[in-house]
Amino acid sequence: MGSKGLPFEEAIKQLENVAAELEKGDLNLDESVAKFEEGMKLSKQCSKLLEDAEKRITILLKDGDSVKEENFIQEEE
Repeated sequence: MGSKGLPFEEAIKQLENVAAELEKGDLNLDESVAKFEEGMKLSKQCSKLLEDAEKRITILLKDGDSVKEENFIQEEE
């Protein structure tokens, strides 16, 4: 299943599904490794989408030559 180009919400949903399948423990070793690899790809895609959104927010916050807020800081849960 290709994860390239998915919207953020869909990628997160698929990542949650992968995590749920791995947590069940019903997969054999090869299936588990394949699911883990899929999850890592989805995780990287989500991180990239978040970074891109953060960059866009930073650009939008710029006011001429001065920057109102240098970085968008996401609060950790």
